[in-house]
Amino acid sequence: MTGTAVDERTWRGAAFALFAVAAGTNVPTPLLLVYRDTLELGPDVLTAVFGVYAAGLMPALFLAGPLSDRLGRRRVVLPLIVLSALTSLLLVAAASSLPLLFVGRFLQGAVSGAVFTVGSAWVAELSAVAGAGAAGRRAAVAMTAGFSLGPLTAGVLAEYLAWPTTLPYLVHIVLVGAGLLAALRLPETVQLGVAQPHSRGPLILPQDKRTLLTVLAPLAVCVYAFPSVVIAAVPLLVETSAPPVLLTGVLAGITLGAGALAAPLQRRIGPWSAAVGVASGSAGYLLSTLGAGTGSPPLLLLAALLLGAGGGLAFAAGLGLTARLAQPARRGALSAVFLACAYLGFAAPFVTAVVAEATFVQLPLAVFAALAGLLALRLVAATRSGLAH
Repeated sequence: MTGTAVDERTWRGAAFALFAVAAGTNVPTPLLLVYRDTLELGPDVLTAVFGVYAAGLMPALFLAGPLSDRLGRRRVVLPLIVLSALTSLLLVAAASSLPLLFVGRFLQGAVSGAVFTVGSAWVAELSAVAGAGAAGRRAAVAMTAGFSLGPLTAGVLAEYLAWPTTLPYLVHIVLVGAGLLAALRLPETVQLGVAQPHSRGPLILPQDKRTLLTVLAPLAVCVYAFPSVVIAAVPLLVETSAPPVLLTGVLAGITLGAGALAAPLQRRIGPWSAAVGVASGSAGYLLSTLGAGTGSPPLLLLAALLLGAGGGLAFAAGLGLTARLAQPARRGALSAVFLACAYLGFAAPFVTAVVAEATFVQLPLAVFAALAGLLALRLVAATRSGLAH
C-alpha cells in the first residue's frame, strides 16, 4: 500500500542503502583469521562469532517488518542505517576483546536484519510498476553485491595494508554515510495515518500454506547455508598454500559476487530458478568436499562460484515468491519470515566446524551436498505442479 506516486527510478536509492548496509555484514569474515591469531581462537569459537550474527537477526526481523508496515519505511530504516555505521565503529574496538566481538557481531545482525526486511519491502513498493519479479531481483542484487564487495575489500585491505582490524570498518562507515544520503531523498511508501484493516490478517492466503512450508522456507535456508560454509568454515578447516586472509577474502568475494551476478538470471530461468539454484549449491558442496580433501585452491574457488550462484538464485527466487504470496498489508511481515528462515543457514558453518572436529571435514560437506540434492528434486516436482512460481 503506497502513500504517494513515485518516480519508478527512485528504487535505486533504496537499493543503494541496502547495498551499503550489506557491505558491512561480511567485513569480519576474512578478519576471522586475524582474530584467530591475535585472540588465539579455535574454529568452533570463530564460526560461533560468525553465526551469532543470525541470533541478532531473528528478533529484529520479526519486529522491524510489522513495525514499518505501521510507522512507514523511512521512520524505521533511517535510524537503523546510522546504527549500522555505529556498529562498525564498535567492531573496531572489538579487535582485542572476544566478548565485545560477540556483542558487535550480534548487534550487526540485529541492525542489518531490520534494514534488510524493511528495505526489501521498500524496494518492492518503489518498484511496483516493474512487478514482483523485478522487485525481488533488485533487492537481491543490491544485497548480494554488498555481501560480496565487503569481504573482498576487507580481505585485500587486511592482507596488504596497515590496521587490518580497523581500516576495513572505517571504509564501511564512509559507504554507509553515502547510503544514508541516498535514503534521505526517498519518499514514504506506506499510507501513514490511514487505517489498514488487513494489517492483522493472515500473511498469505490459506491455499498458499503448503508453498510456504515446503518450498519457500527450505529454499530460504539455502540462501545463506550455501555461501556461509565456504566463506566461514572452509578457510578455517582446510589448509592450502594460498595466503589465508587473502584467500578468505577472495573466496567470500567470488561466492557472494557470483550470487549477485546469478540473481538477475532468475528472470531468464523463470520458474525453474529455485531448482537450478539448489542444484548448483549441491554441486558446490560436492566440489568443496573434494577441495577439502586435496587442499586445492582451484577446486575451492570453483565450489565458491557454484555455491554463490546457488545462493543468489535462491535469494532472487525466494524474494519474488515472497512478494507474490504476501497479502499487501503484510509484505514487511512476510519478508521478515523469509529472511528469518534464510538466516538459519548461518548455523551451517558452526555445524560444519563441530562435526569436522569430531570426525573429518569432508563428512559435513558431503551430507550438505546430499541434502541439497534431495531438496533440488523436491523443487523440480514443485515447479512442475506450479507450487514454486
